[in-house]
Order: sequence, then C-alpha cells, then structure tokens
Amino acid sequence: MAAQTEVKANPNMPNHLETATLDGKNKVLGFWLFLGAETVLFACLFGTYLALRNQTMGGPDGQELFDLKLVAAATAILLTSSLTSVLAMMKMNQLNYKAMQLWLGITVLLGASFLGLEIYEFIHYVHEGHTFMSSAFGSSFYALVGTHGAHVTFGIIWISTLMIQAAKRGITKETAPKLFVSSLYWHFIDVVWVFIFSLVYLLGKVG
Repeated sequence: MAAQTEVKANPNMPNHLETATLDGKNKVLGFWLFLGAETVLFACLFGTYLALRNQTMGGPDGQELFDLKLVAAATAILLTSSLTSVLAMMKMNQLNYKAMQLWLGITVLLGASFLGLEIYEFIHYVHEGHTFMSSAFGSSFYALVGTHGAHVTFGIIWISTLMIQAAKRGITKETAPKLFVSSLYWHFIDVVWVFIFSLVYLLGKVG
C-alpha cells in the first residue's frame, strides 16, 4: 500500500498510467498483437460452425434448442460487465483504489454469473441429446461457445489475481498496465460474445 500512497502524492503522474512507461507501452502493444491471434482463432471457429450448423444427424437443431430469453439475459450480464470494467479503468487512472477494486469485483461477479447461466444452458442441451459427439453441429457449437467460456473463465481468474496484486502494491506504473490489458481482454471476449449471440443463437432461431 506504500506504493499506492506514493503514486497519489505525485502531482505529475500522467493521466494514463498504463502507458506511462516504455514497459507499459510494450505490454499494451504486445497484447494487441496477441488479440490479433485470438481473432484468427475465433474466426476459424466461427467459420467451422457456420459450415456445419445444419449437420444435425437427425438430432435437435438450434430452433428446437436455443432459449433466446436465457441467452439474452446472459448477454446483458456480460455486456454490463464490460461497462463495469471501463469504470474500473477510469477509477484506476483517477488513482481511486477502492472504487477500482469495487468495479473490478463487480466485473468478476458478473462474469461468474454469465458462466453459471452458460453451464445451466449446456446441461439442458445435453439432456436434450445435443452433445459434443452427437453431430457435427454439436461438435462445432461446443467448440466455439465452449472456447469462449474458457476465455471468460481465464479472464475471471486473471482479474481476480490482479486484484490481489493491487491490494498488495496499490496503483502504480507497474500494476496499471497489467490491469489495463486485462480490461482489453475482457472487452475482447465481450465483443466475441456479441458475434456468438448473433451468428449462433439468433441465426439458429431463424433456421
């Protein structure tokens, strides 16, 4: 917490702590490159799903399976978590440690709620005979949506770990870039979910 006090007392601290140092700028740049690779990964998964989504092998299809009310609720929760992540970064640059931790904590809770709904959804699908091995549709669906869910899980663990680190070190030029790139990651998985909601669930209901 001493580092946090030192930062707050410095009137010359830049407005954007995440890029205040060369190391911070490199972290942010490197992470943008990483997100480019992640975009390619999800593009491949989306392409595979769209090519195979009608290959149900006589099993249930999206029109029969998808509950848009449940998915819409999960979408609203995840998009709200993107907003709380933005608020956390605003408070970080204002050097407001308590408010930053509060908004990060809410982000984590919302992410966990989203995962809970997704797990409930998957259990329901399995009971309906829609499994990873039931058809090409099932395999491509779980590969895409499951990979996104794994990313959400990783994001929750990552942000929680950084919250613990911030509790020990405070808001500094060293911790700020880590917090910022975790926020970028969270926004990325939110954007991916918007595409999943549109191309998987809405398109699936249309047929």
